[in-house]
Amino acid sequence: MPTTSPDTSTSAIRVDTRTDTSTDTSTDTRTVSAARCSIARSLEVLGEKWSLLIVREAFWGRTRFSEFRATLGVSSDILTDRLGTLVDAGVMHRVAYREAGSRERYRYELTPSGRDLTPVLAALSAWGEQHRPGQAGPSAIYRQSGTGEPVTLVFRAADGTILSDDEVEVVRGPGVLADPTSL
Repeated sequence: MPTTSPDTSTSAIRVDTRTDTSTDTSTDTRTVSAARCSIARSLEVLGEKWSLLIVREAFWGRTRFSEFRATLGVSSDILTDRLGTLVDAGVMHRVAYREAGSRERYRYELTPSGRDLTPVLAALSAWGEQHRPGQAGPSAIYRQSGTGEPVTLVFRAADGTILSDDEVEVVRGPGVLADPTSL
């Protein structure tokens, strides 16, 4: 969790919650960082534990509030908050339905933006299986539709060459370079 003081560790990633008092005492640098960093912006939507689990369940066909609650065991108030965040961010959308004799309710369906999270879930699943495996085996298996053949995530160069993780480097992009406090 972020602290109220700057991170002085040697970690490559830090969350700086200092306030810039030189211009506006109400501006938290987390807001500035999120505006420049796609990971920070993504975590504003997906960073809470239940958010990605809701998305996972939606991939597995769950759409109703009661299904998410029963499957995940999450409290109603937290589920309501997370679903609201996912809807507001365009990851899911609400579709009204009514069963005979019941009041109108909503089901939650993934949008194209939500379906674009497939590689994110696959990467988290692969990391979890490698570094935090369960005794019963993987909870999700990713495979090619139609053939059932297993698939894996890869880094691919512009020429189509598949690269190992060791052949890939992470460098600062223009968003972070525009922030002089990030260097």
